[in-house]
Amino acid sequence: MQQKLHVKVGDTVKILTGESNGQEGKILSIDRKKMRAVVEGVNLAKRHTKPSAAEPQGGIVEKEAAIHISNLMVVHKGTASRVGRKLNKDGKLVRYSKKSGEEIK
Repeated sequence: MQQKLHVKVGDTVKILTGESNGQEGKILSIDRKKMRAVVEGVNLAKRHTKPSAAEPQGGIVEKEAAIHISNLMVVHKGTASRVGRKLNKDGKLVRYSKKSGEEIK
């Protein structure tokens, strides 16, 4: 069984540590086995690519590298907050912001 994460694809997150500390971006993908996520416009790495049909020019391309999920915090209504889970009125388990107490959509 996969571990439940505090982040989902499409969430806006804030980077807590590392070179990209303090930056915000949207999660593009998550690797659950390695517990890493790719965040849009953050943690850019240069890749040397050969010319191909998709990339006829080739050369050096800047690409987002994965960041460990423990270094990400969900941003809800402009402020970074820890995430909790609780049952809503319908009996469904939902994520909520611990700072504001509101449900995260």
